[in-house]
Amino acid sequence: MHLLPLLLMPVALCTTLKLHLPATPSPVLLSSRTHATLSTLGTHLSAPLSAHNTIVFRNVTSGSYLVDIHCPSEAYRPLRVDVARDGSVTAWDTFRGNEWENLGEALPVKNGALEVRWMGSRQYYLERPGFSVLGILKNPMILMGLVSMLIFVGMPYLMENMDPEMKAEFEAQQRKGGPMAAMMSGNAQAGNPLGDFDMAAFLAGSKKKEVTAPQSGDAASAPRDQGVRR
Repeated sequence: MHLLPLLLMPVALCTTLKLHLPATPSPVLLSSRTHATLSTLGTHLSAPLSAHNTIVFRNVTSGSYLVDIHCPSEAYRPLRVDVARDGSVTAWDTFRGNEWENLGEALPVKNGALEVRWMGSRQYYLERPGFSVLGILKNPMILMGLVSMLIFVGMPYLMENMDPEMKAEFEAQQRKGGPMAAMMSGNAQAGNPLGDFDMAAFLAGSKKKEVTAPQSGDAASAPRDQGVRR
C-alpha cells in the first residue's frame, strides 16, 4: 500500500552529457591534465579527456550547471548547461562575472552532446621586443632632431628661391635689428622687465642688491687713511 504513492511520483531522469573539443588545436597535443568540471550549488563533478577527444559526464541530474574546461596550454569558453527533468539539455555561452539570469548565445545540442568553443592559447611569458627602425623614428627626440636638420638644410634653398623684393625686405629687417636678430644677439631682454629677475634670490627672501658707484678722490681713500680707534 505504501509503494503506490512512490510509483506515482515523477522520476527525475539521469542524463549523459558529452562535450566535444574542436579539431583546432589538435586534442591529441593537449596535456593529460586536461579535464572539465560541471558545478552547481552543492554539486561538483569532474571528468577527464578521453581518447576520443570527448569529455563525458554520466548520471547528471536535472539542474543548471556551469561547465569549465581546464587545460594548461589552451583556453576554452565556459558554458551554462541546463538539464530538465525529462532529460532534455540546453546550453548557452557565458563568462565569469555574468549574472546567471542573463543568457548568452544558445548552442546546438544533439542527444546531449555539444561542442566547446576554443578561445586561444595561454601565454605565460612575454616576448622580448626586437630591433625596430620604426620604433626609433617614433622617439620624440629623434623627430625633433630630424625637423631641426630639415630646417637647417632647407633654409638656404628657401632663401635662394625667395622673391627678390621679399628677400631685400627680410635682409633690411635683419640689419635694423628685427626680432630674429634680437634673439640671436641676446638683446631681447632690453625691453623685458623680467630680464634681470633673480628667481633664486626671490625664493631665498633676499632683497635685490643695489650697485653703488665707486667714490673718487680723497673721499674714497679717507677710510684707509684713518687710524684704528681703541
